[in-house]
Amino acid sequence: MLRTIFTIGLFAIGGLFLLKVLFGVFAVFFALLISLLKMAIFVGLVGAGIYLVVRLLSPDTARRMREKWSGTAG
Repeated sequence: MLRTIFTIGLFAIGGLFLLKVLFGVFAVFFALLISLLKMAIFVGLVGAGIYLVVRLLSPDTARRMREKWSGTAG
């Protein structure tokens, strides 16, 4: 009986340790995902801002850029 209680306790402690390690690893990946998402949004906004300025100042250049990347004049 005492052996069974110690075995259950050992498995419980081992399980808690594995959960802590698993969620620690997921936390690192989640933090990395969030930081990459923030950088992607920042780069997208900067690119959109630059494109807007080019489109306002030189519509012909914006048309050529659009043709180069999308293949159509839209």
